[in-house]
Amino acid sequence: MKWLIVQEIPHLRRYAWSLTGNQASADDLVQDCLERALRKHNLWMRRGSLRSWLFRILYRIFVSQRRRKIDRAPKTVLEDAGAALAEPARQFEQAHCRDVVEALQSLPEDQRAAVTLVALEGFAYDEAAKILDAPIGTIRSRLSRGREAIRQMIEGESGGEEGGGARLRRVK
Repeated sequence: MKWLIVQEIPHLRRYAWSLTGNQASADDLVQDCLERALRKHNLWMRRGSLRSWLFRILYRIFVSQRRRKIDRAPKTVLEDAGAALAEPARQFEQAHCRDVVEALQSLPEDQRAAVTLVALEGFAYDEAAKILDAPIGTIRSRLSRGREAIRQMIEGESGGEEGGGARLRRVK
């Protein structure tokens, strides 16, 4: 089972970063998730997806920490990006990706979590609903609002230029 969990670490790190916006906090969150998963591995019992189970653990730890105000200081995307964003983008695609990341980080937490699970991590709507412990209709609503907000932010920055409208789709 441990090697199955190890395979999910890059996905957990990416999702944790999208939730926290800070690499150090994301690493701590993943560490807490892995520790809990290994400690309570008997609760998985090979029913359902291990990946969904791990993402649910990670999300619940994130919500619990938020409620306890552990992560009080506001974090920004630029704080962790360092020199990579200090230089102007040399290609349109790099600049566009940065804009999408910034737009994603500006979404409300519930929309950001839903968009990241479906569009970036490739979860089906029902799996995302299970991970976030919300009805599937709520997930669809959050996705719709989140995608539209990102689209408006990107189109607003591009001034309507060709290629300015970002379409966040489920990645395969």
